[in-house]
Amino acid sequence: MRQPAWAAAVHRLAAAVAERHGLALAGLEVLGEGRRTIVRVSVESEAGLTVERCAEVAEELGRALDLHDPIPHAYTLEVASPGLDRPLLSEADFRRFAGRKVEVTTSAPVEGRRHWKGRLLGLEADQVVLDVGGEMARLPLEAVARARLAVDMEDLRADLARGGHAGS
Repeated sequence: MRQPAWAAAVHRLAAAVAERHGLALAGLEVLGEGRRTIVRVSVESEAGLTVERCAEVAEELGRALDLHDPIPHAYTLEVASPGLDRPLLSEADFRRFAGRKVEVTTSAPVEGRRHWKGRLLGLEADQVVLDVGGEMARLPLEAVARARLAVDMEDLRADLARGGHAGS
């Protein structure tokens, strides 16, 4: 889950802009390279999120990126909700979503495989711990290339029953 050196500056700007709009920065992904780079910013709110609020954040963040110019080439900026199948981008995400079903892809095989589906048990000693069909799997965090929540109707019903938003 490596990011280019300039991503830290974009992260700081995105977090500040999101906060000014009463939102939290849920994540930053950089996809592609060079002129085909996509900078995907995910924002969230306990009260929910509208397309209009995403557009406001995108407009202000776009101006901030133009002013500070941390990205050394052309790029496309996207601002959206992280969605029901939100990516897990930080150690905090792996802790926050313990108990939820996830899909994880590693950069190299771990125990002979790269694709994992199971219930996230948490993060222990820099290892993502999963329950995969009753068996515990430990994946080194540094080996995780991509991780996201798996959409599960039982989890969605439980979120809504607690009075939260689906995927929160």
